[in-house]
Amino acid sequence: MGFPEPVLLPDAVYEARKARTKALVRIALIGISVRLAIVLLELVGYFLYGSMTLLLDSFSTLADVISSLVLVFSIKLAERPPDKEHPFGHGRYEPVAGLQLGVFLAIAGVGLFTQQLSSLLTKPSIPRIDQHVWLFAMASVVLLELSYRKLTKVAKEQKSQALLSEALHFRADSLNSLFALFILVLVALFPEASGVCDRVGAIMIALIMCVMGLYGAKKNLNQLLDRIPEEEFFAKVRRASLKVEGVKDTEKIRIQHYGPDAHVDIDIEVDPYLSVEVAHTISQHVRAAIQKEWPQVQDVTVHIEPYYENDHQPDKISCS
Repeated sequence: MGFPEPVLLPDAVYEARKARTKALVRIALIGISVRLAIVLLELVGYFLYGSMTLLLDSFSTLADVISSLVLVFSIKLAERPPDKEHPFGHGRYEPVAGLQLGVFLAIAGVGLFTQQLSSLLTKPSIPRIDQHVWLFAMASVVLLELSYRKLTKVAKEQKSQALLSEALHFRADSLNSLFALFILVLVALFPEASGVCDRVGAIMIALIMCVMGLYGAKKNLNQLLDRIPEEEFFAKVRRASLKVEGVKDTEKIRIQHYGPDAHVDIDIEVDPYLSVEVAHTISQHVRAAIQKEWPQVQDVTVHIEPYYENDHQPDKISCS
């Protein structure tokens, strides 16, 4: 008897990985185009009417443009296959870049907040802002909201969580611009206090930049520190494993995210009287089943445990 043949993955798994990468790059490029248009629009509004709220909102949008450019670059780096020095691949280029961008955005927000607050407190008179400046913020809100709706539709059609996440990013941007619109409407309604309202709006947007930067940095740092991922990923791995014939139950599941990739370590329970060869074959089918269910999983380590009904331990979910 020879060594059992390996269980090969269908081409659909590799195609799904490539499709995900192409979709992420395409959406990132669309996001860059839309946001650059918004930046130019709001900068025109700033130069015409001197609105600091528009200027700060354009800075926030420009930070998203830089984030999308870095995302495209890091996706290309993360595609590189594992090598001798990087046995788990290069997927963590993404969270490393995301962490740096988050810190940069937070620092920029602090700097702009300090500058705007100092200007508000030290300048006794602030010039009035034109009443029509809100039209520029309205155009930004419309563009971002239309982009959100289009991306959400595509994400649901393709059942892509990555596209849905990017769609929600557009919604967050539209809410930020909606806040700027609210401030500029106040500018139009209260022309006597338009300068102060505009400066207060700029200060608030700077604070929003700080919060968004810190949130993004924390999210990427959690991945770099192997923080336990969401429950849905464990449920997906367990569900795929239990579909394999011969698997009585699962015990421990560990998941590590590496940017767009993931690595799974799982204990499965089988009949204790199976031969090593049969148990090995079952483990190979478990690996394939998990990667079919979740194509972004690059590697699966399967540990075989004997199943005894009276000595069964519940699933221990953790992240190594």
